[in-house]
Amino acid sequence: MGEALLLVVENRIATITINRPTQRNAVTYDMWKRLGAYMAKLGADPEVRVVILRGAGTQAFSAGADIAEFEEQRRNSALAIKYHAAVEEAMGAVANLPRPTIAMITGFCVGGGFELAIATDLRIAADNSRYGMPTAKLGIVMPHWEMSRLVRLVGAGRAMDIVLTARLVEADEALRIGLISHLVPLAEIEQYTTQVANEIAAYAPLSHRWHKEILETVLRTPDLENLTAEESKLPFACFDTEDFQEGRRAFMEKRKPEFKGR
Repeated sequence: MGEALLLVVENRIATITINRPTQRNAVTYDMWKRLGAYMAKLGADPEVRVVILRGAGTQAFSAGADIAEFEEQRRNSALAIKYHAAVEEAMGAVANLPRPTIAMITGFCVGGGFELAIATDLRIAADNSRYGMPTAKLGIVMPHWEMSRLVRLVGAGRAMDIVLTARLVEADEALRIGLISHLVPLAEIEQYTTQVANEIAAYAPLSHRWHKEILETVLRTPDLENLTAEESKLPFACFDTEDFQEGRRAFMEKRKPEFKGR
Protein backbone atom coordinates (compact mmCIF):
# COMPACT_ATOMS: atom_id res chain seq x y z
CA MET A 1 0.00 0.00 0.00
CA GLY A 2 2.88 2.38 0.74
CA GLU A 3 2.99 5.67 2.59
CA ALA A 4 -0.21 7.71 2.51
CA LEU A 5 1.72 10.99 2.38
CA LEU A 6 4.95 11.09 0.40
CA LEU A 7 7.68 13.73 0.59
CA VAL A 8 10.41 14.04 -2.03
CA VAL A 9 12.95 16.87 -2.27
CA GLU A 10 14.85 17.27 -5.53
CA ASN A 11 16.58 20.24 -7.15
CA ARG A 12 15.39 22.65 -4.41
CA ILE A 13 11.76 21.65 -4.96
CA ALA A 14 9.81 19.63 -2.38
CA THR A 15 6.84 17.60 -3.59
CA ILE A 16 4.23 16.28 -1.16
CA THR A 17 1.93 13.66 -2.65
CA ILE A 18 -1.35 12.57 -1.09
CA ASN A 19 -1.02 8.90 -1.91
CA ARG A 20 -4.42 7.23 -1.54
CA PRO A 21 -5.68 7.11 -5.14
CA THR A 22 -8.23 4.35 -4.50
CA GLN A 23 -9.87 6.64 -1.91
CA ARG A 24 -9.60 9.66 -4.22
CA ASN A 25 -6.74 10.82 -2.01
CA ALA A 26 -8.94 11.39 1.02
CA VAL A 27 -6.94 12.67 3.99
CA THR A 28 -6.99 11.01 7.42
CA TYR A 29 -6.42 12.63 10.79
CA ASP A 30 -2.91 11.17 10.97
CA MET A 31 -2.14 12.56 7.52
CA TRP A 32 -3.20 16.07 8.57
CA LYS A 33 -0.83 15.78 11.53
CA ARG A 34 1.99 14.58 9.31
CA LEU A 35 1.38 17.33 6.76
CA GLY A 36 1.85 19.93 9.49
CA ALA A 37 5.10 18.24 10.53
CA TYR A 38 6.33 18.15 6.93
CA MET A 39 5.66 21.87 6.56
CA ALA A 40 7.63 22.67 9.71
CA LYS A 41 10.54 20.60 8.38
CA LEU A 42 10.49 22.23 4.95
CA GLY A 43 10.16 25.74 6.38
CA ALA A 44 13.37 25.19 8.33
CA ASP A 45 15.32 23.80 5.35
CA PRO A 46 17.17 26.62 3.54
CA GLU A 47 17.77 24.35 0.53
CA VAL A 48 14.04 24.10 -0.23
CA ARG A 49 12.84 26.94 -2.46
CA VAL A 50 9.36 25.77 -3.55
CA VAL A 51 6.80 23.23 -2.26
CA ILE A 52 4.36 21.42 -4.56
CA LEU A 53 1.31 19.62 -3.19
CA ARG A 54 -0.44 17.08 -5.38
CA GLY A 55 -2.56 13.95 -5.36
CA ALA A 56 -1.44 10.56 -6.62
CA GLY A 57 -2.76 9.74 -10.08
CA THR A 58 -4.95 12.04 -12.15
CA GLN A 59 -8.45 11.38 -10.81
CA ALA A 60 -8.25 13.50 -7.68
CA PHE A 61 -6.13 16.12 -5.99
CA SER A 62 -8.06 15.18 -2.86
CA ALA A 63 -11.65 14.34 -2.01
CA GLY A 64 -11.06 15.94 1.39
CA ALA A 65 -11.26 14.50 4.87
CA ASP A 66 -11.84 10.74 4.99
CA ILE A 67 -15.54 10.32 5.79
CA ALA A 68 -14.80 6.81 7.09
CA GLU A 69 -13.26 8.51 10.15
CA PHE A 70 -16.26 10.72 10.94
CA GLU A 71 -17.87 8.31 13.41
CA GLU A 72 -14.65 7.94 15.36
CA GLN A 73 -13.18 11.41 14.98
CA ARG A 74 -16.06 13.87 14.42
CA ARG A 75 -19.29 12.47 15.77
CA ASN A 76 -19.76 15.40 18.19
CA SER A 77 -18.47 18.94 18.66
CA ALA A 78 -15.80 18.03 21.23
CA LEU A 79 -14.22 15.49 18.90
CA ALA A 80 -14.66 17.80 15.91
CA ILE A 81 -12.78 20.61 17.67
CA LYS A 82 -9.87 18.27 18.36
CA TYR A 83 -9.92 17.01 14.77
CA HIS A 84 -10.08 20.50 13.29
CA ALA A 85 -7.13 21.64 15.38
CA ALA A 86 -4.96 19.20 13.41
CA VAL A 87 -6.53 20.27 10.11
CA GLU A 88 -6.09 23.98 10.78
CA GLU A 89 -2.53 23.46 11.99
CA ALA A 90 -1.74 21.80 8.66
CA MET A 91 -3.63 24.41 6.59
CA GLY A 92 -2.03 27.27 8.50
CA ALA A 93 1.40 25.71 8.07
CA VAL A 94 0.84 25.60 4.31
CA ALA A 95 -0.54 29.15 4.13
CA ASN A 96 2.22 30.62 6.31
CA LEU A 97 5.16 28.64 4.96
CA PRO A 98 8.04 31.06 4.22
CA ARG A 99 8.39 29.41 0.80
CA PRO A 100 6.16 29.63 -2.28
CA THR A 101 3.63 26.80 -2.44
CA ILE A 102 1.89 25.35 -5.49
CA ALA A 103 -1.11 23.03 -5.62
CA MET A 104 -0.94 20.84 -8.74
CA ILE A 105 -4.58 19.90 -9.22
CA THR A 106 -6.01 17.08 -11.29
CA GLY A 107 -9.49 15.61 -11.02
CA PHE A 108 -11.63 16.18 -7.94
CA CYS A 109 -10.61 18.92 -5.52
CA VAL A 110 -13.38 19.03 -2.95
CA GLY A 111 -14.02 19.48 0.76
CA GLY A 112 -10.80 19.44 2.76
CA GLY A 113 -8.86 19.02 -0.49
CA PHE A 114 -10.43 22.23 -1.77
CA GLU A 115 -9.53 24.00 1.47
CA LEU A 116 -5.96 22.72 1.23
CA ALA A 117 -5.60 23.93 -2.35
CA ILE A 118 -6.77 27.46 -1.54
CA ALA A 119 -4.21 27.63 1.28
CA THR A 120 -1.40 27.51 -1.31
CA ASP A 121 0.04 30.49 -3.17
CA LEU A 122 -0.60 29.20 -6.69
CA ARG A 123 -3.04 26.63 -8.02
CA ILE A 124 -2.02 25.05 -11.33
CA ALA A 125 -4.89 22.94 -12.58
CA ALA A 126 -5.56 20.40 -15.29
CA ASP A 127 -8.58 20.68 -17.55
CA ASN A 128 -10.15 17.63 -15.86
CA SER A 129 -10.20 19.33 -12.45
CA ARG A 130 -13.45 20.04 -10.60
CA TYR A 131 -13.97 21.96 -7.37
CA GLY A 132 -16.54 22.06 -4.62
CA MET A 133 -17.47 22.40 -0.96
CA PRO A 134 -20.17 19.77 -0.33
CA THR A 135 -20.38 20.58 3.39
CA ALA A 136 -24.11 21.38 3.21
CA LYS A 137 -24.73 17.86 1.93
CA LEU A 138 -23.16 16.50 5.13
CA GLY A 139 -24.66 18.98 7.55
CA ILE A 140 -21.29 20.54 8.38
CA VAL A 141 -19.80 23.97 7.68
CA MET A 142 -16.66 25.56 6.28
CA PRO A 143 -14.63 27.04 9.19
CA HIS A 144 -13.60 30.67 9.51
CA TRP A 145 -10.03 30.62 8.20
CA GLU A 146 -10.93 28.42 5.24
CA MET A 147 -13.91 30.66 4.39
CA SER A 148 -11.65 33.70 4.67
CA ARG A 149 -9.18 32.22 2.17
CA LEU A 150 -11.99 31.45 -0.27
CA VAL A 151 -13.46 34.95 0.01
CA ARG A 152 -10.03 36.47 -0.60
CA LEU A 153 -9.79 34.55 -3.87
CA VAL A 154 -13.26 34.82 -5.36
CA GLY A 155 -15.18 37.38 -3.29
CA ALA A 156 -18.08 36.97 -0.89
CA GLY A 157 -20.81 36.47 -3.50
CA ARG A 158 -19.07 33.67 -5.36
CA ALA A 159 -17.93 32.08 -2.10
CA MET A 160 -21.53 31.86 -0.94
CA ASP A 161 -22.59 30.44 -4.30
CA ILE A 162 -20.01 27.66 -3.92
CA VAL A 163 -20.96 26.74 -0.35
CA LEU A 164 -24.75 27.19 -0.61
CA THR A 165 -25.20 25.21 -3.82
CA ALA A 166 -22.56 22.59 -2.91
CA ARG A 167 -22.10 22.23 -6.67
CA LEU A 168 -19.01 21.20 -8.58
CA VAL A 169 -17.24 24.08 -10.31
CA GLU A 170 -15.72 23.12 -13.66
CA ALA A 171 -12.14 24.06 -14.49
CA ASP A 172 -12.92 26.85 -16.95
CA GLU A 173 -15.21 28.58 -14.45
CA ALA A 174 -12.61 28.12 -11.70
CA LEU A 175 -10.10 30.01 -13.85
CA ARG A 176 -12.58 32.73 -14.74
CA ILE A 177 -13.51 33.50 -11.12
CA GLY A 178 -9.92 33.43 -9.85
CA LEU A 179 -10.14 30.18 -7.92
CA ILE A 180 -7.15 28.76 -9.82
CA SER A 181 -4.06 30.53 -11.17
CA HIS A 182 -3.31 28.52 -14.35
CA LEU A 183 -5.27 26.01 -16.43
CA VAL A 184 -3.44 23.55 -18.68
CA PRO A 185 -4.24 20.30 -20.50
CA LEU A 186 -4.00 17.23 -18.29
CA ALA A 187 -1.20 15.76 -20.41
CA GLU A 188 0.94 18.87 -19.81
CA ILE A 189 0.33 19.61 -16.14
CA GLU A 190 3.37 17.89 -14.64
CA GLN A 191 5.77 19.50 -17.12
CA TYR A 192 4.14 22.90 -16.74
CA THR A 193 4.11 22.77 -12.94
CA THR A 194 7.74 21.71 -12.83
CA GLN A 195 8.66 24.56 -15.18
CA VAL A 196 6.88 27.15 -13.03
CA ALA A 197 8.40 25.72 -9.83
CA ASN A 198 11.91 25.83 -11.31
CA GLU A 199 11.43 29.42 -12.45
CA ILE A 200 10.28 30.47 -8.98
CA ALA A 201 13.11 28.51 -7.32
CA ALA A 202 15.69 30.41 -9.39
CA TYR A 203 14.60 33.79 -8.03
CA ALA A 204 15.52 35.40 -4.70
CA PRO A 205 13.98 33.36 -1.86
CA LEU A 206 13.95 36.32 0.53
CA SER A 207 11.93 38.31 -2.00
CA HIS A 208 9.39 35.48 -2.15
CA ARG A 209 9.21 35.22 1.63
CA TRP A 210 8.76 38.95 2.13
CA HIS A 211 6.23 39.25 -0.69
CA LYS A 212 4.11 36.67 1.12
CA GLU A 213 4.37 38.67 4.34
CA ILE A 214 3.55 41.96 2.61
CA LEU A 215 0.54 40.44 0.84
CA GLU A 216 -0.79 39.16 4.16
CA THR A 217 -0.39 42.63 5.67
CA VAL A 218 -2.20 44.23 2.72
CA LEU A 219 -5.08 41.75 3.00
CA ARG A 220 -5.32 42.13 6.76
CA THR A 221 -4.93 45.94 6.79
CA PRO A 222 -6.09 47.19 3.38
CA ASP A 223 -5.93 50.88 4.31
CA LEU A 224 -2.30 50.36 5.44
CA GLU A 225 -2.90 52.60 8.43
CA ASN A 226 -1.14 51.95 11.73
CA LEU A 227 1.45 49.57 10.35
CA THR A 228 4.09 48.49 12.83
CA ALA A 229 7.62 49.82 12.42
CA GLU A 230 8.71 46.36 11.29
CA GLU A 231 5.94 46.18 8.67
CA SER A 232 6.79 49.65 7.35
CA LYS A 233 10.50 48.82 7.00
CA LEU A 234 10.04 45.36 5.47
CA PRO A 235 10.03 46.47 1.78
CA PHE A 236 13.49 47.97 2.31
CA ALA A 237 15.15 45.11 4.22
CA CYS A 238 16.12 43.53 0.91
CA PHE A 239 18.69 46.29 0.26
CA ASP A 240 20.81 44.97 3.13
CA THR A 241 20.97 41.41 1.76
CA GLU A 242 23.65 39.55 -0.17
CA ASP A 243 20.97 38.52 -2.65
CA PHE A 244 20.29 42.13 -3.60
CA GLN A 245 23.99 42.71 -4.25
CA GLU A 246 24.15 39.52 -6.31
CA GLY A 247 21.04 40.47 -8.28
CA ARG A 248 22.41 43.92 -9.02
CA ARG A 249 25.79 42.56 -10.11
CA ALA A 250 24.22 39.86 -12.26
CA PHE A 251 22.03 42.42 -14.01
CA MET A 252 25.02 44.63 -14.79
CA GLU A 253 27.09 41.65 -15.92
CA LYS A 254 24.24 40.25 -18.04
CA ARG A 255 24.24 36.82 -16.35
CA LYS A 256 21.85 34.74 -14.29
CA PRO A 257 22.06 35.53 -10.56
CA GLU A 258 22.89 32.84 -8.01
CA PHE A 259 20.73 33.66 -5.01
CA LYS A 260 21.64 32.17 -1.62
CA GLY A 261 18.78 33.39 0.53
CA ARG A 262 21.05 35.64 2.58
